[in-house]
Amino acid sequence: MDENKPKIIDRFGRIHNYLRISLTERCNLRCFYCMPEEGIELRDKAEFMSAEELVHIAKIFVDLGVTKIRLTGGEPLIKKNAASIIRELGKLPVELAITTNAVVVDRFIDVFKEAGIKSVNVSLDSLEEDRFNAISRRNYFKAVRKNIDLLIAHKFTVKINVVVIRDVNEHEIINFVHWSKKENVHIRFIEFMPFEGNSWKTEKKFPYNEILNKVSQHLGVNGYYKVSDAPNDTSKNFRVVDGLGTFGIISSITNPFCDTCNRLRLTADGKIKNCLFSEEESDLLGALRKGSDLKQIIQSAIKQKHKERGGLSKFSNEEVQSRKNRAMTAIGG
Repeated sequence: MDENKPKIIDRFGRIHNYLRISLTERCNLRCFYCMPEEGIELRDKAEFMSAEELVHIAKIFVDLGVTKIRLTGGEPLIKKNAASIIRELGKLPVELAITTNAVVVDRFIDVFKEAGIKSVNVSLDSLEEDRFNAISRRNYFKAVRKNIDLLIAHKFTVKINVVVIRDVNEHEIINFVHWSKKENVHIRFIEFMPFEGNSWKTEKKFPYNEILNKVSQHLGVNGYYKVSDAPNDTSKNFRVVDGLGTFGIISSITNPFCDTCNRLRLTADGKIKNCLFSEEESDLLGALRKGSDLKQIIQSAIKQKHKERGGLSKFSNEEVQSRKNRAMTAIGG
């Protein structure tokens, strides 16, 4: 890292060079852990960043030291002008990546390549069609699987995000692990996390140690091994012996990685969140439209970041229910 470049540093000395930008709160799926059953309030488009405002704010973050941008949603690819936004962000001196549910990803292969995107994260919580449809409340399983194969064929690095929920899909962990052995895909098991409207309860989480125990019981302790994690990686990563891909565990609740956090989030309505779990937000879009100094607001927001998990300590049902946070689809993951 160039020591002379600007840096976004919080009061704990963590350097924040990774920005996740939500293009839209809307989605063509209705996954129950992300989207409340009743949906979210539809607001006037004037409350959200225009393409020009989004790119302008992204450039300010880059000026401050951001070197990686990931596009999220809702589902980012259903935004009307998603292709032009992706192309514009691809011109910035950053590593550009995207997280998608892959329902319409076949329409964007060339756009991804033009923008220099090399890594695509795909949300897929089940390898069983009926279960996928039940979780997502939609019937796009075949399209998603076909488009994952398409991404692999076009040599993208493909990471599969699997939210593991007790009594819902934990029985599929081994099937996902076997997939990582047969193909060059990178499975990421994610602990179920609490957000507005998703009826989270502590007993529904399936933690890090139980996931590894399940893998060990099936493969044996010598059937897989630890691989090196990238700097600031959120997952602890493993590979099946002779496997082509990897599998990892993102344990935000039971084994957090806050000490090395380098992430900031920009919501579709232009708010900066310094942590996925934080209640606090700072309004960059409103400030931009007033002509205020965004760099000062960004630096001030990061100085307010808690040491761990947005100030949540126990993740008890009572503590979670007493806090206010957005639905996952309105944050951007």
